[in-house]
Amino acid sequence: MRAEDHKAAAHALLDAERSGRQIGLLSVAHPDITMDDAYAIQDQFVAAKVAVGDPVIGWKIGLTSRAMQMALNIDIPDSGVLTRSMKFDTGATIPAGRFIQPRIEAEIAFIMKADIGGDGVTRDDVLAATAHVAPALEILDTRILRADPNTGQPRKVFDTIADNAANAGIVMGPERHPPENLRWVGAIITRDGTVEETGLGAGVLNDPVESVVWLARRMAIYGNTIKSGQVILSGSFIRPIECPANTDIHADFGNFGSVDLRFS
Repeated sequence: MRAEDHKAAAHALLDAERSGRQIGLLSVAHPDITMDDAYAIQDQFVAAKVAVGDPVIGWKIGLTSRAMQMALNIDIPDSGVLTRSMKFDTGATIPAGRFIQPRIEAEIAFIMKADIGGDGVTRDDVLAATAHVAPALEILDTRILRADPNTGQPRKVFDTIADNAANAGIVMGPERHPPENLRWVGAIITRDGTVEETGLGAGVLNDPVESVVWLARRMAIYGNTIKSGQVILSGSFIRPIECPANTDIHADFGNFGSVDLRFS
């Protein structure tokens, strides 16, 4: 893809977000799309948000579970960017029309107290740079169709990455904890009072800390670092849960905390 193709795709995604009308699969329109193309489109998408006063507040890591990697025929995670407009308080009500096809995932959020970066970042480096961890939900949305209407071809990983790794929002609970024993942090997620999913932190690359290690090393390839004060969504340990209108979500992390969200 050419640089002008990246820019056009990013603006199409922004228009989809504003209008609520999804665009077609980029992997169909551009069969030669690469991972670098997808991240270049994501960069343009985020840059346009920053340019209108929506600064970056952190990062999300996706495709951290083996099941999701196998579903998309990929063996590495992906990443997206969190901006200020994506942050919601626990207990918030999301107004109708705010998202196109929202879903949620349960995650552990890392709140950083120091910059961290470089291709040699270790687990100990991540732990030393982390101020706290917190229970969180990620809101996913799809500005690109999930499947091509003509062929039935599903979204490919390039589509997901270009679409800011499907990221649309973050909701954190008020609890703060040291980054310890995260493999055993679990959550029970209910939708309208019915248990939909349960999971453990070990579903994220066997340890959510390793997810942040991966992000720091990947960012080093592009000359970027994780910054002090940023929030990192380390990856979901449940499948995505659909959230149509009039949905109530409760994420019970036990002693780790809880997060609530409603879609009107």
